[in-house]
Amino acid sequence: MTGYPKQEWKKKRIRHRRSILPSAHNGSCFLCALLHEDERQKRVLHTHHVFGGPNRKASEQYGLTVPLCPEHHTQGKEAAHRNQEIAALLHRLGQEAFEKRFPDLDFLEIFGRNYK
Repeated sequence: MTGYPKQEWKKKRIRHRRSILPSAHNGSCFLCALLHEDERQKRVLHTHHVFGGPNRKASEQYGLTVPLCPEHHTQGKEAAHRNQEIAALLHRLGQEAFEKRFPDLDFLEIFGRNYK
């Protein structure tokens, strides 16, 4: 019998790049600041991946995440997971930030779609 006792292994830790979207580092909700000019710090912030699903890892790798309060993440009328217009806005801003930060990389090749 080979393989006993089982060898221990650690999952390889992926370093997540800091968000490349503007004003996403001050402890406030990205959409509160953008839509309502409310830059107060929030007690609870969720990390939202601008491009989810199969592109979630690429979002983390390239810093395409934003801090959102629960109202703008999953619960409210303007929540990124409930409102297609808000999701489209985040996709467009994410693509623009990506193209500005990584001009030598092809957005379409990595994410498979143009959001402009």
